[in-house]
Amino acid sequence: MSVTKLFLIRHGRASAGWDTAVDPDLDDLGWQQAHEVARQLALNQKVSRVVTSPLQRCQQTSQPLCELWKISADICPEVSEIPSPEGVTMANRVEWLRVAMVGTWGALGPHYTTYRDELVAFVRNLNVDTVVFSHFIAINAVVGAILGDDRLIIHRLDNCAITIIERDHDGTLTLVQSGREADTLIR
Repeated sequence: MSVTKLFLIRHGRASAGWDTAVDPDLDDLGWQQAHEVARQLALNQKVSRVVTSPLQRCQQTSQPLCELWKISADICPEVSEIPSPEGVTMANRVEWLRVAMVGTWGALGPHYTTYRDELVAFVRNLNVDTVVFSHFIAINAVVGAILGDDRLIIHRLDNCAITIIERDHDGTLTLVQSGREADTLIR
């Protein structure tokens, strides 16, 4: 029985906060983090596929690894950031997220449980060793599904933290290693 290894990487530090930019680039530290995680992965792994969220901070975080391995990342909206609710202004996004983060997917309602379920299904269907560059909440959604935990936040993943998941032949996911944690500031 073969096992597929999946490496879920939170993007590097963004240049702007969630309440000031919809799709910020990486800042200088974020680029350093992206190069460091690329070196870590390139030394220890060789995978068949790289997947990234469509958002710039994830695409940019994937670039150093793709350059080292001379491959292109597949841009997949399924691993995108949790969407803001309709009607919440840019200035109010951080407050909405802070409240949501202490709750559960079920409490957020069907729009958000569908987001979570589609994200988990996408990851569950990855059948080759893959590095996935995604977001804090998205990676927590996958971990929560594995653990049977409905909370939005299971781990406080640092920028460029590596969470390792294994997928068996029938699509069952197992958490092998949670990424390093930090006091994550939603800014």
